[in-house]
Amino acid sequence: MIKTFNLTKLFQDRKRGKIRAVDDVNIECKPGEVFGLLGLNGAGKTTLMRLLSTVLMPTSGTAQVKGFDILTQSQEVKSSIGFLSSDTALYPRLTAGETVSYFGRLNGMEESAIDKRKEEIFKVFDMNWFKDQRVDKLSSGMKQKISLARTIIHNPEVLILDEPTLGLDVITSKNIIQFIRRSKEENKCILFSTHIMHEAEKLCDKIAIIHKGKVLTVGTLEELRAKTGLKDLDDVFVKFVKGENES
Repeated sequence: MIKTFNLTKLFQDRKRGKIRAVDDVNIECKPGEVFGLLGLNGAGKTTLMRLLSTVLMPTSGTAQVKGFDILTQSQEVKSSIGFLSSDTALYPRLTAGETVSYFGRLNGMEESAIDKRKEEIFKVFDMNWFKDQRVDKLSSGMKQKISLARTIIHNPEVLILDEPTLGLDVITSKNIIQFIRRSKEENKCILFSTHIMHEAEKLCDKIAIIHKGKVLTVGTLEELRAKTGLKDLDDVFVKFVKGENES
């Protein structure tokens, strides 16, 4: 479903010069799989996800999403994915229900299909009690639910989720984790970035540790433990990142 081919993105900074935000990345995420991206702030996780969603264009290399090339078939890629970005703003004057309906229409859905899908999603995320409230009156947890609802309104086969539980309360986070598990059971392909190690341990079939734009290692949790001789994922993570910094 997602496969990258030496994917690279360079930025020019006046003080630091050329920055390799994504550096020759090769990963593959398959249907029915949760693929985790672990990295510090600025590691390149969000830039990689933006490239895959066609929000950014690569400097070199390419990727395929559901068989569509991000360079030559960007519209098909956009139609195939649900991209939850941490910095995508909501429209403050719309209600929760209006926001999700709007994104359904953007994805070419009929009104009857939007209503049916909204009913399912709002029940799963316990959103019915605030569906008629304006976005600017809602809490961060409610807004995150709206962001996720609009991401999945068209029932995409590929989900790209950039730190979906960041800053959320325990109950809201648990609902989102359960949703990701259900999506896996539905054979969806899920690319998932997080800072929270226990989320990665619970959810991810494979994990890529990314640092300074480079993928340092990829494997199952057990494979990463075997490589390092360490049990806890946070210790495994530090081992790889510290080793890269010292090299």
